[in-house]
Amino acid sequence: MSDGHPWRGNWVARMYERVRKRGYDSLTAFAEARPTASLVALAKELGKDDIAGVQVFQGLVAEAERSHKVARLVRGQFVRELNESLPDGWPPVLDDANRFKVAEAMGSWIAFTPETHKERARKARDALRATPPPTSWRPLGPDDELLLTLLPDEEV
Repeated sequence: MSDGHPWRGNWVARMYERVRKRGYDSLTAFAEARPTASLVALAKELGKDDIAGVQVFQGLVAEAERSHKVARLVRGQFVRELNESLPDGWPPVLDDANRFKVAEAMGSWIAFTPETHKERARKARDALRATPPPTSWRPLGPDDELLLTLLPDEEV
């Protein structure tokens, strides 16, 4: 049991207990069932006052590293960040307001990207800047065709 603070007690056990209670065998499965939900939304679903988004992400990174699916995690986080900053998808024009929203999504995404994949993520970001995707493009999961071309899975 927790006293309402995310970092008190055994938060890892608390988080995984709640994931299992919802019928999932992993945090990844729980998160992938909600591919456009922000980390904060995932955390609130698991524990309104005693699970934090960063804790969810730490768990997702650990699972991705164990299963050699970090690129998939990075694509999934791109989906979450883009949906949060650009809920209507890629803007038709990069005016000042839209340029800020795109920068916000990309900056948050790169910040959440594990160090091992930052360079790949930066190249994907640069490719999107150089050749913007179609207007209203809004990937709904990590297996989006364009995302897969920008950030393919690792060779295991």
